Amino acid sequence: MRIYVAGPMSGHPDLNFPAFHAAAAELRAQGHHVENPAEINADPKTQWLDCMRMDIARLVTCDAVYLLPGWEKSRGAKVEHGLAVGLGFQVIHAQEG
Repeated sequence: MRIYVAGPMSGHPDLNFPAFHAAAAELRAQGHHVENPAEINADPKTQWLDCMRMDIARLVTCDAVYLLPGWEKSRGAKVEHGLAVGLGFQVIHAQEG
């Protein structure tokens, strides 16, 4: 399955990249193809809209969205979630940890 990882970045230490990388590693270990925004937009200086444009292009190639804790407080993750739901993707919630 192709899975897109979505979650909060802005306002988090290291843009929450460690959580994105951990989720991607776990999903890949289960045999999934993962689209990870922390890999797509590795440069923290990239503007938000530019990141979203690149991320959404990858999101639409997936079958599911994997939501990290706190996603509902993230403007970008809410956009990604809404698009995924609208496209009929499976929605997977990460366990709070």
